[in-house]
Amino acid sequence: MRIPYYHIDAFTSELFKGNPAGVCSLESWLPEATMQAIARENGLAETAFFIPTPEGFGIRWFTPDIEMDLCGHATLATAFVIKTYFRQDLDKLVFSSRSGPLLISFPGDRVEMELPSRPPVPASLPQTIAESLSLQPKEVLKARDYVLVYGTEAEVRGLQVDQALLDRINLDPGGVCVTAPGEACDFVSRFFTPQATILEDAVTGSAHCSLIPLWSGRLGRKQLQARQVSRRSGELQCRMLETTVLVSGTARVYLEGSIEV
Repeated sequence: MRIPYYHIDAFTSELFKGNPAGVCSLESWLPEATMQAIARENGLAETAFFIPTPEGFGIRWFTPDIEMDLCGHATLATAFVIKTYFRQDLDKLVFSSRSGPLLISFPGDRVEMELPSRPPVPASLPQTIAESLSLQPKEVLKARDYVLVYGTEAEVRGLQVDQALLDRINLDPGGVCVTAPGEACDFVSRFFTPQATILEDAVTGSAHCSLIPLWSGRLGRKQLQARQVSRRSGELQCRMLETTVLVSGTARVYLEGSIEV
């Protein structure tokens, strides 16, 4: 079987930045073990698979290790592929997913995703996570992910994580998000996934399901500009709605080809 395959850099207008995702176009779902093997072979933070459905498209996301309940950057990459290669006429589409229906629109050259809002609440930080951090946060919150709030962007950028210590804890499918007010944007973040093949994610759309309600409430604004300050870095435009969040960004094609399985 030959599967159309695309390697997309998401949340960036520059090649080799943002977060790379694999996108596989299917007519129907492959066995789960096969999709997991493809994701492992690709070696990217996420590989997305999509199929046509009567309502729009179905989408599933796999890291090299597990199937995820939601992945923002691979959703953006998949919508970008559908719009660019399959349905240039689309203004909107709906993905059915493990996290429910995901509404996508295409304002200008951007892909805008409506994602669930996951406001984080105060929590206690497990000792294992605390010991793995070179600097302790000012505040600990949690939704799907632990959200650790720091005082400055410089603290987030300079934070070091001991992977051997962090890998002692299993947060599947969540992770550890660190965040602070931004110097040239509203807020910045980084994201780490214990026991994952790729420890630090480049740009984590799903983490903004918690970051947007957090910073919208604290800054008193619905429209926010965000930056993930990983080595590759990425830019996100964000908006807080009543019960959901809007996350948008641009994407670039790195590779178009096919997979033989």
